[in-house]
Amino acid sequence: MFVRRIQSAIPVSVAVLCVVAAYAQTAPRPASPLLNAKDALTLATSLSQLMESTATAVPGLPGSSDGLRRSADATLAELRIKPTDTVLTYRLLGQVKAYGALLGGFPMPSPLPQVAADQFAQLREGTYKLQIHFDALLESTARQLANREADPNNLRRYAPANLTLTPSPRLPRVVFFGDSITDGWHLNEYFTGREFVNRGISGQTTTQLVGRFQQDVVSLNPKAVIILIGINDIARGMQAGAIEDNLATMGDLARAHGIHPIFCTILPVSDYHKDVDPRYDVAKFRPPAVILQVNAWLKEYCKREGFALVDYYAAAADGAGMLPADMGDDGLHPNAKGYRIMAPLALAAIDKVLASPAQPIAPADSSKRKTPGAQH
Repeated sequence: MFVRRIQSAIPVSVAVLCVVAAYAQTAPRPASPLLNAKDALTLATSLSQLMESTATAVPGLPGSSDGLRRSADATLAELRIKPTDTVLTYRLLGQVKAYGALLGGFPMPSPLPQVAADQFAQLREGTYKLQIHFDALLESTARQLANREADPNNLRRYAPANLTLTPSPRLPRVVFFGDSITDGWHLNEYFTGREFVNRGISGQTTTQLVGRFQQDVVSLNPKAVIILIGINDIARGMQAGAIEDNLATMGDLARAHGIHPIFCTILPVSDYHKDVDPRYDVAKFRPPAVILQVNAWLKEYCKREGFALVDYYAAAADGAGMLPADMGDDGLHPNAKGYRIMAPLALAAIDKVLASPAQPIAPADSSKRKTPGAQH
């Protein structure tokens, strides 16, 4: 009955808007309201474009809404880098809603062109979708923070697998320990006939690796552990000295338990793919100078302590000190070609330490950690 009254009083195109508005208030939530990064960015882009196109249909609105639309465009530019960021999503949602409120203060032209009516409907529906996405994103973020607080080092990730891991009577075990570069490395595709165990976790830092070294390395009784970590610390602004301290702590822990530590230099990054996606401007937030600083320390540290070193950086860096475009599709993570270059370097270092005498179990001497004259 409500819809019939609307249709008898105003043009059909405006009636459609009212029905859509009513639907937006009463429609059930989708089964999966949380959008992935690609869909979230698509929705945000669509809303920004609709703010511009709908404004042209209402006299006086373009000038009045110009500031809001510029602000929304600026937020969209940041979302292209972090499409599921909670704060940015909330900001854009507020800007779109403010535009909707401003829109309601202007008289609609009559009759309203069908194209404009369709765009207004899309704007309403898009606003609704962004609202439920934000609600789900907020809930997901809160859940992640709660989990992180309860398990900051993500010990639960490998706890079940560690319990069921059985040793091979013939093959020495080696643990690959690190962040997403290790986590995404399908070891069975690059190494055959070996007992190599992957214990990488995406997004982790040196501090988190220290926190799970006992569970995910020591308790597995490996002969060696190959450690590649540090790029996430740099991205989060951790000082080189703090990264180096954590790396040295892992060296101390390995030595204390008779495990051969094999350290890896941090891979170079690049911005070669930033025109494809602004998020791939990796070097902007991971300064190559800091990577070089940590790597230089790591080489001196391993030489001084007698630990093995795999120099991935030297093998991967191009003439500009960047990760070549064909070795990393996002400027950060190696692709198949990158892993093919890394694999023989890792294997050579592993075979060398496994052929050497067992790592002596001795208390760590923290006084030897720092390179003389190093700045921290």
